[in-house]
Amino acid sequence: MRCVIAGFSFDLVKNEVEAAMRDIKPETVEGDSVTIGRRVYPVKQVGEVITRQDRRDFSAKEVVRALTRIGFTCHPAPAANPAATPFDPSSPLGY
Repeated sequence: MRCVIAGFSFDLVKNEVEAAMRDIKPETVEGDSVTIGRRVYPVKQVGEVITRQDRRDFSAKEVVRALTRIGFTCHPAPAANPAATPFDPSSPLGY
């Protein structure tokens, strides 16, 4: 399927993306992610591999859109876990 990422057209096929990512170890997920096979990859890592462009050249949203169109399941960024503040009533010290 033809997809546009960073202003360039790519013909992406699901099994070709799977093959490209097969021997690549997933990085730690901090933002949006995609499940490829039994692994979860950051979408920026996948975008870099399939486009051969620097991650700064495209947005995660562009890659999510393209990967979703060819049949992958994408996941939003995990929710941030705010640190306890000194005024947190649930703090064991009570302040």
